[in-house]
Amino acid sequence: MSPAIWRLVGFLAAVEIASGVLQGYYTPLYSDIATHLGIGDGDVNWFEAAQLIVAALAIPVLARLGDLHGHRRVLVGATLVTAMAGWLIAFAPGFWTFLIGWALQGVYTVWLPMEIAILHERSRDRPDQPALVRRGAALLVLALEIGVIAGALSAGALQPHWGMTAILSVPAAATTIALVAILLGVRDAPATATGRLDLPGTGLLTVGLVTVLGGLVVVRLQGLTSPLAWLLVLSGLLVLVAFVRVESASDSPLIDVRALAAPAMWPVQLAAALFGMSVLGAQIPLSTFARTDPAEVGYGLGVDAGAIANLIGLYVVSMAVGALLSPVAARRLGVKGMLVGSAVLVAVGYAIFLPLHGQLLHVMLAMGVVGLGSGALVASLPAAAAQAAQHGGTAEAAGLTNATKTVGGCVASALFAVALASTGSISDPAAGHAPMSGYLTVWGICSGSALVAAVVLSRLPTADREFSLTAA
Repeated sequence: MSPAIWRLVGFLAAVEIASGVLQGYYTPLYSDIATHLGIGDGDVNWFEAAQLIVAALAIPVLARLGDLHGHRRVLVGATLVTAMAGWLIAFAPGFWTFLIGWALQGVYTVWLPMEIAILHERSRDRPDQPALVRRGAALLVLALEIGVIAGALSAGALQPHWGMTAILSVPAAATTIALVAILLGVRDAPATATGRLDLPGTGLLTVGLVTVLGGLVVVRLQGLTSPLAWLLVLSGLLVLVAFVRVESASDSPLIDVRALAAPAMWPVQLAAALFGMSVLGAQIPLSTFARTDPAEVGYGLGVDAGAIANLIGLYVVSMAVGALLSPVAARRLGVKGMLVGSAVLVAVGYAIFLPLHGQLLHVMLAMGVVGLGSGALVASLPAAAAQAAQHGGTAEAAGLTNATKTVGGCVASALFAVALASTGSISDPAAGHAPMSGYLTVWGICSGSALVAAVVLSRLPTADREFSLTAA
């Protein structure tokens, strides 16, 4: 990398460290947050649902605005909103204010796609641009995982000594520092696209996604047999069909559906959705399985919170290693081979859980394998989408990988909640332990979705100029 690109990656890494803090810091504190707000532990699930919905809605709109008005501007705006939401969380007087702040924090999911678009545009004149963007993305994901570890460890260390307002101020402070890093270290650049924000398309996409994701929330609450859930999902899908038709006829679409159908693009976006099912949906089931006492129900590991932290640490470190090795693997295997191999690793890792789940060593082995593949995909899918995009659409393409990944995570979250609910619903989580068959279902879906993602990625062109990602 040139010194200018190294410097840019360094400042963007500060943003990804803050992103990691947001993703790792709150995890050990959920029970304390529930006590602080005077709510039940089960009500914490609403935080996840609200943030996923906001993320799914915000990413396409913000990505399009980034292409139209400048990626740095949108990155600054998204970071400012996230910082303000973090401070709102820290000083929230009650549940609803806290929920609003938590939901608004979901805009941080546009950070990595926007950063990759910035790297892509800054290196457009470099002959080794594809490999350079992949290396930059790998380093950003490394910074992300460092932030996750630092966040989780910091929360655990501070919890016994600080009050909740002070504890919850740490992520807000980290995001504020990231905002300063962007303002000081990332220069502005002309917008890369022409046109306008497609307001009719934005409205249809908002209604469609909110309706579909709302239906999935109802699935989590009432189970797969709920007529209301399926009515909402079907209605949302019909609105999304109308959205596709409107976008096809628009001269300035929010999402270029024709470009989305390109041979170098649709496998990446579909694989991102399938990958989201495991990377966003499987963490809570893994945690609850590990905490379950085998002496009581006949399965589980019966480990304490410290062992869970070690498992998370192993997974995060494996993801960092996978991200760093992805450019090397792309040079040896080609980009398509690297992406397919990464998805296969995720599939194999979750498949290990099916016969081997009785000992901590088994789970550590499986999580290590899953982490290697997941880290490579987190770093490589947005970069592959940006490279396949037409000039002026890099942020849109990279952002869509996060949007589709989020939707996949929502689908998996609903399915897994039903599979793990001993009563057929998560509305009464104290009624009993989840059945072992539910955990096997979760791991089977994660493995199967990753395997399908590998098959989908194998359809990527290798010699087509649309996907000319030959490593330097």
